[in-house]
Amino acid sequence: MSQQQNALPKIILVGNPNVGKSVLFNVLTGAYTTVSNYPGTSVEVSRGQCEIDGQNYQVLDTPGMYSILPITEEERVARKILLEETPHRVVHVIDARNIERMLPMTMQLIEAGLPVVLVVNILDEAKRLGMELDLAKLQQRLNVPVIGAVMRRRQGLEELRHALSPAPVTQQGAAYDSVLEAAIGRITDTLNGSYRLDKRALALLLMQRDEEVAALVGKIEGENTVAVEETVRTVIFEKRSDLNLQISLERKRICRQALDGVVQQKVLNGLPWSERLSRWTMKPATGIPILLLVLYFGLYRFVGGFGAGTVVDYLEGHLFEGYINPGVIDFVSQHVQATWLWELLVGEYGLWTLGVRYAVALILPIVGTFFLVFSLLEDTGYFPRLAMLVDRLFKMIGLSGRAVIPIVLGFGCDTMATMVTRTLETRRERIISTILLALAIPCSAQLGVILGLLSGVPGALMVWLCSMVFIFLLIGFLSSKIMPGESPMFYMEIPPLRLPQLRNVLVKTLTRMQSYFLEIFPLFLLASVLLWAGKMSGALQGLVSLLLPVISAIGLPGEATSAFIFGFFRRDFGAAGLYQLQTAGLLSPVQLTVAAVTMTLFVPCIAQFLMMKKERGLKVSAGIFMFVSVFAFSAGWLLNILLLATGLLQ
Repeated sequence: MSQQQNALPKIILVGNPNVGKSVLFNVLTGAYTTVSNYPGTSVEVSRGQCEIDGQNYQVLDTPGMYSILPITEEERVARKILLEETPHRVVHVIDARNIERMLPMTMQLIEAGLPVVLVVNILDEAKRLGMELDLAKLQQRLNVPVIGAVMRRRQGLEELRHALSPAPVTQQGAAYDSVLEAAIGRITDTLNGSYRLDKRALALLLMQRDEEVAALVGKIEGENTVAVEETVRTVIFEKRSDLNLQISLERKRICRQALDGVVQQKVLNGLPWSERLSRWTMKPATGIPILLLVLYFGLYRFVGGFGAGTVVDYLEGHLFEGYINPGVIDFVSQHVQATWLWELLVGEYGLWTLGVRYAVALILPIVGTFFLVFSLLEDTGYFPRLAMLVDRLFKMIGLSGRAVIPIVLGFGCDTMATMVTRTLETRRERIISTILLALAIPCSAQLGVILGLLSGVPGALMVWLCSMVFIFLLIGFLSSKIMPGESPMFYMEIPPLRLPQLRNVLVKTLTRMQSYFLEIFPLFLLASVLLWAGKMSGALQGLVSLLLPVISAIGLPGEATSAFIFGFFRRDFGAAGLYQLQTAGLLSPVQLTVAAVTMTLFVPCIAQFLMMKKERGLKVSAGIFMFVSVFAFSAGWLLNILLLATGLLQ
């Protein structure tokens, strides 16, 4: 980020997860955004620019937070931004349906002396539930701008832009009861330093034993720190009660007063259809059949059938094999005399015949269809409901429903999903989810190829699916028993369930496809060069010979060895290798199924391993790598024995 960008006035977006904060960010900034880790953390913060009345602003989309008193790493980063930046405006985005529960954080922001603009979003869903809100009355009582909005439709955007353009004004927080106010006054009287946040807010955080604020106060107060700490200890001792609870109850009392006459609830004749469907998705009796339908039509039929079948057959089988490859090979053969260069360009592992063809004709259409399904489901608000549905099951394997987000993302890209595990609350959760991603979750390209391969063999796909589910639950359960730690708490905002917007879906899909392709294309070319170098030097044959006994032990032909070596460069690379073997008729139904299961469980690709090393450290990553390698071939060996003994798939 340039110094010129950093010097711009800052608009900081804050709020709970799933309230439309990121939608507002995208509406304000358009496509010109950057996403990077906040300094000293692994939490990403989005930054962009917007222009309002001729003035440029920098817009920061902070991680989701429920309170200024942080619990998770994301909340700590969001609060740190409020402590360290000098905002022109702090835009607090809340869900109109849950205004009473979210307004206490607005109170915290106001009493911190921050220039607050309150955006009451998702008004359309609130009205559908029979809620009527008098936001003009709420604005008068809070003495801050209050904007009613439906940001996904850009309703309220002009009003918000108008509220952001004037110079910031500092507001005064509401008064607590006299006893609590006296305690706050005793602490603020001892604070001599200069702070970005109002001293009342700092006093409340000190009373709630906020260690980061205590460290900040110690740094600024210097020799006066002892007096501040003594006053805080005295106040806490005299209260002899749960100050967190007392302060929370006071804020709720103030919010109820502010909302008196603001919210009117009409009595509805039955729940709206969307609300009934929303509840069905979260109840096991109805949610599991809905999930199976989503998996069948979304992954099996669309990604596996259409993406890995129809589109790949046309691109790879018709265009590349029939027209493009023969022309390129003929052109290179006429103009290149050196054997080594011919092999590098269009040989067995050539840059064009392997790198470009695999990336464009095999992988990109599968990834594209997956991201289209993913974006559709994301835009409907289905994923938070899926998290609620699987929470009880995930608790059995040491995870919470929140972990469903990185797990589902793993079906798109395990490398990206491994990075997202940083959002989970505990180290134990992060390690367990990383193990499961490395072992039992195929990326979209690998999954699409496997679905395309197995769908033509009766029973093969069911064997593969049952194996994956069983191993996922078994390893998760054993990991939760071996690794120390408590089960995580789970809470998540549930956004409205609504029809997806075509523009949102297309923008998300194309953006993800572009990002994914720009990441994988150089890796495919690099893998081609390495495989070519290995072939020309004989190193590849040596590696094949080393792995051949293991491949033979699980009942696969020697030709499958190269596919597993490919899989280390990219998981989808290995799956594409199996595709070539199946096309050549070298795999029986049993061998194909065993190969698909083993390949899915096989070691993570280079990119995922490097991400594991970054997130979990070298020791943990190396341990996961070794475990996954041994377990994959052990599972393949056992599955081969079972299938041959039972006569299934023969």
